[in-house]
Amino acid sequence: MSEKNREAKRSARERLQEQRERDKKRERRRRTLVVSAAVVGVLGVAAAIGLVASNANEDKSERGAAGPVLAPSGAQGKDELSIPVGKADAPSTLTVWEDFRCPACAQFENAFRDTIKELETDGQLKVDYHLATIIDGNMGGTGSLRAANAAACAQDAGKFAPYHDTLFQNQPPEPDDAFADNARLLELAGKVDGLESAPGFRQCVEDGKHDKWVMNSNVAFQKGGFSGTPTVLLNGESVFPKKGAENITPDNFKRWVREANKGKRPGTAPATPPDTGASPS
Repeated sequence: MSEKNREAKRSARERLQEQRERDKKRERRRRTLVVSAAVVGVLGVAAAIGLVASNANEDKSERGAAGPVLAPSGAQGKDELSIPVGKADAPSTLTVWEDFRCPACAQFENAFRDTIKELETDGQLKVDYHLATIIDGNMGGTGSLRAANAAACAQDAGKFAPYHDTLFQNQPPEPDDAFADNARLLELAGKVDGLESAPGFRQCVEDGKHDKWVMNSNVAFQKGGFSGTPTVLLNGESVFPKKGAENITPDNFKRWVREANKGKRPGTAPATPPDTGASPS
């Protein structure tokens, strides 16, 4: 083989190797973007996602506008769109906007659940939960809506908090619309003591009793100017993923609550009536 041919083959191999390296770099960048999007959920591309969610869900809300708005038992706030958990007279309030299909929401809940419950039990913090359906608009499907309706039905039965936690602990991958299946939502209700058999709960889930209420909650989210889910506000100030220059951590969050509550008495009154097993029908 001539020197010229050897050089040509060497050059071709080098070009091929360079192309492979470029391809690997592109793939690594693509994977990084995918992983980042999964970690931060809606927050990572808040502006674009917010716009898409707004357009998609406005159409869905209009199509489902027929029928009365039935707020779940104990709902509070403007248009009864908030589900309170904790002591009603706690000195600090955490406002949380969530979507049961949102990966970042599950990460927040699963990371801070114990911290929040400790502060609730101590009367330091009340949580006002607001439900959104942003992922239905972004990814398609109805799992956000169906899960939020089921959670509202659980609120009727006095079981919102444990069912809310169960949904996030068993959240499917974001593209998987498993929560659109009422049978799956009822199956998960079996993990909450007394919920699956609560009078009227199954019918409430299957009939979509609170669908219009959920849609109205999502419209309020869209009009609230929030960048994505989860939106987490401590006494009206954003604390997720950071408060000012400080990242949110369990220790930081506890300190922020202590500072806000300095000199104030812990709450003692329940945010909602105790679980009586009342029918959600």
